[in-house]
Amino acid sequence: MIAFTFPGQGSQAPGMGDPWVDHPSWELVTEASDVSGRDVAKLLLEADAEELKETRNSQLSTFVLSMVALDAVVRTGVEPAFHAGHSLGEYSALTAAGVIDYADAVRLVTERGNAMQAAADAEPGTMAAVLGLDDELVALACSSTDGEVFVANYNASGQVVIAGSPDAIELASAKAKELGAKRVLSMKVGGAFHTPLMAPARDRLRKALRDVDLRNPSRPVYANVDAAPHSDGQEWASLLGAQLTSPVRWRHILHELSDAGATVFVELGPGSVLSGMAKRTIKEAKLLSVSTPSGVDQLLETLAGESHSGSGLEGEHLYANEKLIVSPATGVFSQSAQISAGTAISRGFLLGSVGANEVRSAFEGQFQGMLALEGERVTTSQPIAWLRAQ
Repeated sequence: MIAFTFPGQGSQAPGMGDPWVDHPSWELVTEASDVSGRDVAKLLLEADAEELKETRNSQLSTFVLSMVALDAVVRTGVEPAFHAGHSLGEYSALTAAGVIDYADAVRLVTERGNAMQAAADAEPGTMAAVLGLDDELVALACSSTDGEVFVANYNASGQVVIAGSPDAIELASAKAKELGAKRVLSMKVGGAFHTPLMAPARDRLRKALRDVDLRNPSRPVYANVDAAPHSDGQEWASLLGAQLTSPVRWRHILHELSDAGATVFVELGPGSVLSGMAKRTIKEAKLLSVSTPSGVDQLLETLAGESHSGSGLEGEHLYANEKLIVSPATGVFSQSAQISAGTAISRGFLLGSVGANEVRSAFEGQFQGMLALEGERVTTSQPIAWLRAQ
C-alpha cells in the first residue's frame, strides 16, 4: 500500500519551482498568490537561500510546491492508502486527504508562518540535531540542563532534534555528547519550533482555525502529536494547535504506517529529507520522491513495475484503461445524480457542476466512483470522478 508523505520547513531550495513552470499543475501557484496576497511564484523561482530561510517564506513556498507535486501525481490516477506530513507537511497531508480546502490551507499556512515568525522574533531560539543517541538519553540531556530546551522532533532512529534558547541548546548539546551522542549539528533556523516557546503562535493559529471548515479525511491522516490516524475532521483543530508546542513524532508515524501495511512511501514536495528518514527507519520500504515532473514519470514506472511483478499494490489505480474526470473550474462541486459503480456512461455524460460550469465526461466507459464530495470546494483540474474506459 502507498503512503503519501509531505515535507516540512527546511526542505526548500532556491529555484525549486523552475521545473514546474510549464506544467498544468503550476496553476495552483497562481491561486495561492491570489489567496495569500503574496507573490508565491517569485518565492519559488527567484528567492535566494537567505530569503527562503525566513519562516514565513519557507512554509508557504514548501506547502505550495508540495501541492503542485500532489496535483501532478493525482492527475495520473495514483491514489494513496495513507497520508502523513512532517510539521508543516501535516497541512499538505490534510489538504491531500480533503480535510482542508486548498484555499483555506493557503490561508492557514500563511498565518502559521507569520505567527511562528513573530513568536521566534519575540523569543529567539534555535535547534540542533542529535545523532547516535537513544531518545531517552536525548530527553535526559534536555531535562538535566538549566534553561529552556526540549525535544522537538523524533525523526529517525538515532536522529532527534532539540530546540530552545541558544544558551540552553549549547549546554544540552554538550550534555548529549557526554551521554554518548556521535554528533550534534546546529541547525540554521530562527526559532525553537515545536516547543513551549511557540505558545503565542499556537494561540494565534487556534483563532484562525475557528474559521475553517474541517471535513473527515478520505484516507487516514497520521498526526504529528500522537502518531495516530484520526478520521474525525473536527479533531484536527486541536491537533494542529497542539502540534506547534509538541514534538513531531515522525519516527513513530513511520512505524505506524508500516504496521498498517504501507510498503511504498512517496515524498511529495521539495527535497528528499523524509525519504532519508524512512530509509533509516523502515528498512524494507520502497522509497520514492516527487520534487520535479520527472519524478512523476519515475513514480509511474516504478509502480507499473511493481504491479507487473505481481506485488498487488493496494491503494492506487494505475491502469492504462482508467481515466480521470477533472474539474473545469474552481468552485463548489454539486453532483447531478447518484451513479452506481459499473454504470456505463457515454462521452459528454453530465456528472454535476462546479459553480456555473458543467462537469462532463470526456470518455466513454464504466463509472467507478466519485473522488469529490457533494458541497466540496474543488480547484481547476482536481479529479472529480474516475472510470474504466471502454
